[in-house]
Amino acid sequence: MQPIASDRDPYNGLTRAEPMLPSSAYWDINAYQRDLDAIWYKSWLLVCREADLAQPLCFRTFRVGTQEIVVLRDETGELRAFHNTCRHRGSQLCQESEGRLKARLITCPYHAWSYSLRGDLVRVPSKSLPDDFDKADHPLYRVALSVWRGFVFVNLAEDAAGSAQTSFDPASSDLGNWPLETLVTGHVLRKVMNCNWKIFWENFNECLHCPGVHKDLSRLVPIYGRGLMGRHDDPEWARHADNDAPEFSGGLRAGAETWSRDGQTHGPVFAGLTPAERSAGQTYATNLPSMFVVGHVDYVRTVRLVPLGPEQTELVAEWLFAPEALVATDIDNIVAFGKQVLEEDAGICEVNQKGLRSVRHEAGVLMPEEYDLHRFHNWVRERHATLPSKP
Repeated sequence: MQPIASDRDPYNGLTRAEPMLPSSAYWDINAYQRDLDAIWYKSWLLVCREADLAQPLCFRTFRVGTQEIVVLRDETGELRAFHNTCRHRGSQLCQESEGRLKARLITCPYHAWSYSLRGDLVRVPSKSLPDDFDKADHPLYRVALSVWRGFVFVNLAEDAAGSAQTSFDPASSDLGNWPLETLVTGHVLRKVMNCNWKIFWENFNECLHCPGVHKDLSRLVPIYGRGLMGRHDDPEWARHADNDAPEFSGGLRAGAETWSRDGQTHGPVFAGLTPAERSAGQTYATNLPSMFVVGHVDYVRTVRLVPLGPEQTELVAEWLFAPEALVATDIDNIVAFGKQVLEEDAGICEVNQKGLRSVRHEAGVLMPEEYDLHRFHNWVRERHATLPSKP
């Protein structure tokens, strides 16, 4: 999210109590549909990495809400995306979640309409065609596709603007010193969380919960143990401005180098990082609503979210390493710590979800440390405001 600090008052915290979204926004089916229409169907969404579609004719399907998309690499090596829907009678085209096409065609399993990998209709098995039927009028429904640093994104909006790169939080790092494009997957975690997708992002955007929920993480990143995300979250930040101790600066504890069970690196450190990036211990790039990437000194962690319903969200986390590092890295030590943090977050998000249906609870209230939640809520409200009014 954008920094809240101004030149006059660099303190990040809220100065007055702000109301949260109404509690129904987290469980009501109509509110969920509005989220899909206003946000998920109009944003750049992470599907996979380019390496997952390395060869021509490889494909993957991606589902969000009621919409299913097929992403493929055509015979020329170009990545393309389409609705997974035949133009004849709307049948699903690719029935598997991933694989490799058997020919340079996408053929409907129902009535065998066939399309080129560019989406053009090339074959209709009917014995005769209507006089006014033109194959050029019936291509697959194309979907906007954008690649950022080896990550493949799609946008379902017909008038999709910008690119995946332009949709990242401007306050994020671009992770330019991390070799994202060449990294390989060392571990994948898939988990269904019984909570609304917004609850996860709210949890992500504050550390007021950290001392009680993330005890090991709070020891690794001492400022988290104070319930703060960064130096300027402290109302008395100016008094500690020259103090580089981790509990005030936001770095890792003394002697620690990365996020792992023991705080130590377990493989080669990326060569191009600046001293500030190395000392920070974690560098974030965030692209709402579907993903964030964290650069550590010896690996990269990505987290992708997909809403499954008003009160369910799928989380997919990947740990990425330099190819030469896989055999030399104690992946278990690294992954175990990251999984612990994500499991703790998922667990407390589910606790949050369980209490929201109280008939007395209309909306929560934000504390000063939760300033990024306020910005997130405004981001949601702004996007909902783009929907046409109901008659």
